[in-house]
Amino acid sequence: MESTTRSLAELRAMIDALDCELLQVMAQRMALVAQVAAYKRTHGLRIRDSQREHQVLNDRRDYASHLGLPVGEIESIFRVLLRSSRDHQAALRAEMPPDAAPRTIAVIGGHGKMGALLARLFGELGHRVLIVDRDTALTAHEAAPLADVVVISVPIDDTERVIAEVGPRVRDNALLMDITSIKDAPVSAMLAHTRASVVGTHPMFGPSVHTLQGQRFVVCRARGDAWADWVVQTFTARGLAVTETTPQQHDRAMSIVQVLTHFQTQVLGLTLSRLGVPLDETLKFTSPAYLLELYVSARHFAQDPQLYGPIEMRNPSTPVVTAAFRDAASDLGRVLADGDQTAFSAMFHDVRAFFGEFTAEALEQSSFLIDRIVERT
Repeated sequence: MESTTRSLAELRAMIDALDCELLQVMAQRMALVAQVAAYKRTHGLRIRDSQREHQVLNDRRDYASHLGLPVGEIESIFRVLLRSSRDHQAALRAEMPPDAAPRTIAVIGGHGKMGALLARLFGELGHRVLIVDRDTALTAHEAAPLADVVVISVPIDDTERVIAEVGPRVRDNALLMDITSIKDAPVSAMLAHTRASVVGTHPMFGPSVHTLQGQRFVVCRARGDAWADWVVQTFTARGLAVTETTPQQHDRAMSIVQVLTHFQTQVLGLTLSRLGVPLDETLKFTSPAYLLELYVSARHFAQDPQLYGPIEMRNPSTPVVTAAFRDAASDLGRVLADGDQTAFSAMFHDVRAFFGEFTAEALEQSSFLIDRIVERT
């Protein structure tokens, strides 16, 4: 056959050429997505059409099977394409009404990582953004009365002090909001120090995310439903999944989602560092699940302790959560030390019953993550 006479260099050159064609087709696809965004904005349609996405994925899976291609991998590729399409539509303001009025947004702490992300988000949606930080000529006292929306994006330990300083200068017809990981105390401070509308928010993602599509954003209404509705509409239009709750319910949930999760990650990292077994030695024998745990732990410790400390120390439920963790670790350690398989199995079944049907989803999703990790190692 002719292909057997080609050199490896020739074959690779042909693959490179095909890859360039693929990229050109993807660029053409994204241009059409931009036209879709314009249509949706004109006709008031939502960016995400789950029925359409389901049809696309089914069709591409079927055609991939017909062509003899690996169905699972092709589905993964198209899921990424669909997510990129939604992100592109959101950046083009597909869900913003054509007559939506641009606002002036002051981001206090706008040169921080999350502050910069929010400033970019508001800018992409057509709003005028005022950046205030320690290195800016513009001060918070100057920016607050100029802005329709004042966003407090400073470290947790500074939040209430900044609210007390800025809150009285926010116009009565404007909005004061924060993005702190704790909600009860900051929302109470905002209500006490301003007569403006007040909304507490919490982005459930970090500044390094590759896309905002589907990222969760918590909103706590406190004063002024009109502005709260604006916040929900604004972040939904950018592709975020908004969860509304009260400050108290938020802090209770965060004691599990953040405090417990961070605490167990820190205990794992601290234990590994104290056992005296070099990390490289364990990596020679790593399983995908162990590697996934290591990635989560190492990612955590690669970040700023000044961020995580206050999240855990200032949550009112931290003592209860950490005590429950210690009790569970002690109970399990005792079962292992006793070699009690009966008790171990009973514990296993009790926890499995707690997770219920979520175990099926966990098996599927974790298998996907493990496969992706194996591909890249």
